[in-house]
Amino acid sequence: MNLGIKNDEVMIVPHNHAWREEFLRVQLEIQTVLNFKSDTIEHIGSTAIEGIKAKPIIDMLLGIANIDNLDPFIEKQLRTIGFYRLRVNRPNEIIFAKFEDSTFEVKTHFIHAVIYKGELWENLLFFRNYLNEHEAEKFAYEQIKEAYLFQNKAATIKDYTNFKESFVKRIIKQKQK
Repeated sequence: MNLGIKNDEVMIVPHNHAWREEFLRVQLEIQTVLNFKSDTIEHIGSTAIEGIKAKPIIDMLLGIANIDNLDPFIEKQLRTIGFYRLRVNRPNEIIFAKFEDSTFEVKTHFIHAVIYKGELWENLLFFRNYLNEHEAEKFAYEQIKEAYLFQNKAATIKDYTNFKESFVKRIIKQKQK
């Protein structure tokens, strides 16, 4: 299994069942160093959606108690297993990345630390679960990603993410129904 994307690189590859195994392996590492329960660490993103193409990077959700004042223990312990806090400013989210090697050029894993069972936590899990339960929506999402990349060979990760945003918001609105 090849994992990793360079900074601002955008590509998708066929689904790989080894992604789930890799998530479980890293989930156990995180549980061990943080002494967290497994239900506070979830597999999210397209690698968690069975059967669709995805960026070859494992996205994980880490439920924490306080986003405004992150316990220094968490950051220190995540670093012991290769995760570094990124200087990314997103509301209600702290992002950590694991890299292929010490050049820090290729990211292989992301941790999205958010309030456990807060709105963002619930939305990200709802999106994953909804797509896994609705075949037509799952493949519509894949087609949107493929079409965008086909039309935009020089796409940036920010442009790619922004392009998918209306689809994601439409799915999350299903939660209220």
